[in-house]
Amino acid sequence: MAVFSESPLAIDRNGTEPSATSETYSTGILPSQTLRECIRDRIIGSLLDPLGEDQIQPASIDLRLSGRAFRVRASFLPGERYTVKEKIDVFGMHEIDLREGAVLERGCVYIVPLQEALRLPRRLYGVANPKSSTGRLDVFTRLITDHGTEFDRVEEGYKGPLYAEISPRTFSVVVRQGSRLLQLRLRRGTPRPTDAMARRLQEEVGLIGTPEIAEGELAKRIHGGVPVSVDLKGQGDRALVGYKAKAHAGLVDVDRVGGYAIDDYWDPIHANAGRTLILDPNAFYILASKEAVTVPPDYAAEMAPFNPLHGEFRVHYAGFFDPGFGFTAAGGEGSRAVLEVRSYEVPFLLEDGQIVGKLLYERLTATPDRIYGQNLGSNYQRQGLKLSKHFRL
Repeated sequence: MAVFSESPLAIDRNGTEPSATSETYSTGILPSQTLRECIRDRIIGSLLDPLGEDQIQPASIDLRLSGRAFRVRASFLPGERYTVKEKIDVFGMHEIDLREGAVLERGCVYIVPLQEALRLPRRLYGVANPKSSTGRLDVFTRLITDHGTEFDRVEEGYKGPLYAEISPRTFSVVVRQGSRLLQLRLRRGTPRPTDAMARRLQEEVGLIGTPEIAEGELAKRIHGGVPVSVDLKGQGDRALVGYKAKAHAGLVDVDRVGGYAIDDYWDPIHANAGRTLILDPNAFYILASKEAVTVPPDYAAEMAPFNPLHGEFRVHYAGFFDPGFGFTAAGGEGSRAVLEVRSYEVPFLLEDGQIVGKLLYERLTATPDRIYGQNLGSNYQRQGLKLSKHFRL
C-alpha cells in the first residue's frame, strides 16, 4: 500500500551542537532558550508548518500531528533494519485524512507522522512522553523513529522524521493536523539522578511535603527516587478523592478546552471509612498524590515506571513535571501529582498513603528563561485532584 511521499527534511545544515555559552552545566536536559537555538541551528526542523514559540515549554517542545494517520493492525517497533514507512506498508490497514479533523476509535492503533523532524549531533539524544492532557484522557501515545528499537527514545545522531503511535484506551478522540499529544525533551550526555542529590534538594527546597510526615523523615524515605503516595482520605467526610471513567462515554476533541461536562464522562469516587479503593480490571482512574510536589526551576522530574512487584497496576502515563511545577515563586504552592491509574488483569486494593510511584529529578543544563506557571497558560499549576483541561466543573 502506498503510504506517503518522502519529503526532504526542512533541515539544511549539518547537525552541530547549539551554542552553550549561557549554560551552567555540560550535561543535562536542555532548557527553553537552548531549544530555541536548536531550532535556529536546524537541529529541530519542520516538514510542514513552521515551528511556533508556543510549542516551546520550559524543558521540552510540543510535537504536532501531520495531516494524515494510518490505522495499523498492531503496535510495532521498526527495528534496526526498517523505517516506519516500510512497516506501515506491511501492517497498515487504511489512511485517514486529519486535515479537517477525524475520529480515532478506542481500542485501535494508529501511526501518525509528526510535523517535526530531527538532525541530532553527537551527545544529544531525545526522550518523549505524552502531554499531561493526553495521559489524563487515557490516550496511549508513544514516539517512534525510523530504525528505532525503543519507544519514546531518539538516539544521538538520529537524522529523520518522527511518528506518533496513538491508541485511545477509554474515550474515542477527535484529532486534527496540528494537535499536540506528545512532547520531546533533548538531553546532552547521560547524567544520572542520585538519591544523595534528591535528599539534598528535599532539605533545601522541599521536593515533597505532607503535614502528616515530618520534613526530616521525608528525606530519609528517598530511596531509588522520591516516593509519591495516593490520597484516599481527602478533606472531610466522604471527600471527593478520584474519578472513574465511564465505560461507554462520547467523543472527546483533544483541542476543545472546557467543552465537556464531567458527569457525562466520569463517575466520582468518595472516601470511604476504610480509606481504600478496589481498582476494577482495565478500568481507568484519576487520583491524586497525598504529597504536594515541587520541582525547582533548574530541575525537571519524571515519574518512574511502577515496579509490578508492588502491585498489578500502572500509574501515570505522562510522567513529566516541568521546571517550576509546584514552585511557590511560580504560583504553584501545594500542587499535587495527578495519578492516571489502570489496573491489569485482576482487581487490586489501594490504601490511603500507599506508595504508587517515585519521582526522579534531573538537572537542566541551565535555568530556563520560562518556568511552568509563569505566563505560559499552564493548566495544572496549583492543581489538586484535577481532570484534563477538556472537562468543566
